[in-house]
This record gives sequence, C-alpha cells and structure tokens, in this order.
Amino acid sequence: MGTSSGSAAASGTPPGAPLAHRVPDLGALELLLAVARLGSLGRAAKELGITQPAASSRIRSMERQLGVALVDRSPRGSQLTDAGALVTDWARRIVEAAEAFDAGAQALRDRRDSRLRVAASMTIAEYLLPGWLIALRTQRPDTAVSLTAGNSTAVAERLLAGDADLGFVEGLAVPNGLDSAVIAHDSLIVVTAPGHPWARRRKPLAAEELAATPLILREEGSGTRQVLDAALGGLARPLIELSSTTAVKASAVNGAGPAVLSELAVGEELSARRLVNIPLEGVRLRRALRAVWPTGHRPTGPARDLLSLTRAGAG
Repeated sequence: MGTSSGSAAASGTPPGAPLAHRVPDLGALELLLAVARLGSLGRAAKELGITQPAASSRIRSMERQLGVALVDRSPRGSQLTDAGALVTDWARRIVEAAEAFDAGAQALRDRRDSRLRVAASMTIAEYLLPGWLIALRTQRPDTAVSLTAGNSTAVAERLLAGDADLGFVEGLAVPNGLDSAVIAHDSLIVVTAPGHPWARRRKPLAAEELAATPLILREEGSGTRQVLDAALGGLARPLIELSSTTAVKASAVNGAGPAVLSELAVGEELSARRLVNIPLEGVRLRRALRAVWPTGHRPTGPARDLLSLTRAGAG
C-alpha cells in the first residue's frame, strides 16, 4: 500500500478512559465518511470547509486515538485501509444516530418556541406588557402567547409550579426560589377625585396623615400594597381592598376616597383632571419592576427574546 499515516499509533486510548476520550468526535467521523465517499482527503476537506492540512491532522489524531491506520494516502488519492473501512461502517451508524438526536432536539425547540406563557402583576400586565408583546410578535410571529395577570405572589406561585415561562413582579423583594432582572422603575402616587378635600390642600401630605387615612388599596400580596406597607411601616389602612389596578382607579375617579396607584396607570386621568396627584413628604414610594424566573433556569427561546425586549426598553 502507499504511505500510511505513520505507524498509526501503536496503542490507542487506554480502555479505562472515559468514552469521550476513546471515541472520535463527530467532526472526525464526518471527515472519515467524506474521505470514503470522495476518495480524496483534499476533496473531503473542501466539502467540510476545512484546510487539507487540518483534515490530515484530524485523521492522524483519530488514528492515534484508535491505535489503527485508517487511510492510505498516495498521489492517486486517499484509500481506506481494511480497518478504516470497518471503522467507517461504525462511524456511519454513529453519525446517523447523531442526526436523529439533532432532529429530536430541534423538535423540542420547535415545541418550546411554539408557545410562551407569561405571568405578570397587574400594573405591568396592563400598562407595559402589551407594547412588549407587540414587539415580540414581529420577531416570533408563530409563537402563541398566553398572559395571566395576578398579584406578585400569584406570579411567583405560577412560575414555581411550572405554569409560566417568564414572570413580571412589582414588589420590593424577589420571591423565594426565583432569579430576577430589573427591567424598569416605577413610582406610586396618591390620587383623589377633584372634589376631595386633599385636592385643594396647599401643603404636601405627610406620611402620618396618609397612614391615618383609610385608602382604596390593592389586596395584600400585590406589589403596590407591599411597597406602601413598607413605606408606612405596615400602617396603611384599607377603606376598600380591590384586586385590580383598574378597579382601584375607577373607585378613586368616582370619589370613593384616596388611592395609591402606579404613575404608569393614571397618566390619562391626571391629564384629563379626573384625578389629582397629591404631593407627599416624608415618604418615598418608588419600586423596581422585575422580570423573574425559577432559580437556575435562565429564560430561553421566546422567553429570552421577551426579556431582551423589556430590558432594551428600560435602557
């Protein structure tokens, strides 16, 4: 025969070594199959987009790993040795199995990418997510998105139960079992209908007076309520407890009493003078808005893309 690749490694890899050290990688096996099909190391290298010296080095490395000569090279081309022909048969089965593995993994990704389940606390769900989801639609028109709105506690529960892929919360802290990224900041403001006595006051409202006054509030467990309770030392007094931002706002507009709401939620009502912003002193009602997901499970696919859109908007 022609000039074989040296002595083709006398011993190969020790049998006790891990399988990954004893079996050539897929790239080397694909190269060997191309050499067998084309009868030329140069043509095989060109088909796989590598240089001929790199292909020669990869064949020699595989021969050392296996401890047998696989290819005889001569001016007339490259020819498999008897051992090389046998190894090529095995390589074909491995590559076919890898192709089936890759097809299965792609099917899993396609199934993952076909839907996105989002859970969000009320303010984010009503005033921020619609814009983000419209932007996501242009990137992933085939992804079906479902949105569940609830308070921050409910969002955490859905994520931890595996019922949502990505969540958004407004509370002061990250719920246990979740990782997070800050995507925006928001301030809470005190608002009343124009006919309320506070709408005519000349001095800012003190924290003590706010704490002593019954308010239209979101329910316990909501991010808005958490921020207010923390700012007032847990002294906020509910006049009415409601489970949505829209309901709180409507009650305030109709004169039921003062309310504490996100400034995101009341821009239109303030501009139209259906609500009045009451200045505060001695208390700061600012919070971070966060994307959240189960600890150790960074968002992938559509959830990752939505997270990128929210953070781009925050910047």
